[in-house]
Amino acid sequence: MNYQRILIIDDDPEDIDIFSEAVNSFKENITITAATDASVALEDLKKATQLPDIIFLDLQMPRLTGKDFLQKIKEDDHLQNIPIIVLSGQSDLIIKDTYQKIGASNFICKPNSYKELIQILHEILYS
Repeated sequence: MNYQRILIIDDDPEDIDIFSEAVNSFKENITITAATDASVALEDLKKATQLPDIIFLDLQMPRLTGKDFLQKIKEDDHLQNIPIIVLSGQSDLIIKDTYQKIGASNFICKPNSYKELIQILHEILYS
């Protein structure tokens, strides 16, 4: 596994819990950090001494949207190389293309089942 430090940014604590449970099911030595506010997460990243290996980012966020967060990360020389996986409730190909053009490493539609979430995370984390 290439990713030992994961940051999940989602304003829904329930989604964070489910995501964390799914990642922990792999029984790997992974540290998961969560943020419910993208603005706070961005400020924390700018001050961090140890950066995450990958970020999972919800799009629909209050204050600083996922799109704005992604753009700000990609403008920052210190942070721009962190892979960002965009999580969305929408599966529109135009939206997917837009986010990949501004720097998302991948775009996934939030799955409807826990089993599907584990499968998607396994593909991302072990590829």
